[in-house]
Amino acid sequence: MTGLLRMVGSGALSVLRKMGHMLIFLVQSLSYAFIPPFKFRILLREIQFIGTKSMTVIVLMGSFTGMVLALQGFHLLRKVGSEALLGPAVALPLIRELGPVLSALTITGRAGSALTAEIGIMRISEQIDALTAMALNPMRYLIVPKMFAAIIAFPLLTAIYDVVGIYGGYFVGVKLLGLSSGTYFSQMEHFLEMEDIRIGIYKSLTFGILVLWVCCYKGFYTGYGAEGVSKATTEAVVMSSVLILIADYFLGTLFI
Repeated sequence: MTGLLRMVGSGALSVLRKMGHMLIFLVQSLSYAFIPPFKFRILLREIQFIGTKSMTVIVLMGSFTGMVLALQGFHLLRKVGSEALLGPAVALPLIRELGPVLSALTITGRAGSALTAEIGIMRISEQIDALTAMALNPMRYLIVPKMFAAIIAFPLLTAIYDVVGIYGGYFVGVKLLGLSSGTYFSQMEHFLEMEDIRIGIYKSLTFGILVLWVCCYKGFYTGYGAEGVSKATTEAVVMSSVLILIADYFLGTLFI
């Protein structure tokens, strides 16, 4: 019995120690962001990598998500004689839930894994140690621009995802299923409120910080060798995805 308690206590202390280490990493990253000089050129490069290069997959996923919502929602609403509410049935889930969550998961798989691998390779090839030897702060040079690029790119990509999804639903509902275009958009305007848009923005900002925090941390403290980088990349994607869903639930309960 004593051995079991010791094992449980040791595991709990290990988890708390890792959580504290990750929290210190986040606080340091955010604190360095307000100390000049600011790396604007690196920030623009990271925005291009996280944002611009994710556009294609965001547009594809957003359009087909809206099309699926419209297709399933139309047949469901027709059973209760409420086909006119197809616009809100597509827009509200996209803006409040599906847009922020699915775009964050997509960016995690495309950009987050690549950033973890990039920083991890810099760690095992001793490039981070070289930056320290040259009196350059690796946190400020590597982590801070990525963090702020995510804060800028995630809400913009989420907005693109929402707009493309709404027009994907328009294509299915109006062009294929015969709903009036005026009905589709007028009902959406009637039910959609500014608070719904703000909730989507808050969620996308939170997910951006979470994803880049976890991915940068796992890459910065990766194990040595190819196995260490691959393990860190896998752990970063899995942990980021789980945290996105957990944060979505708690933010949902906060803004419901």
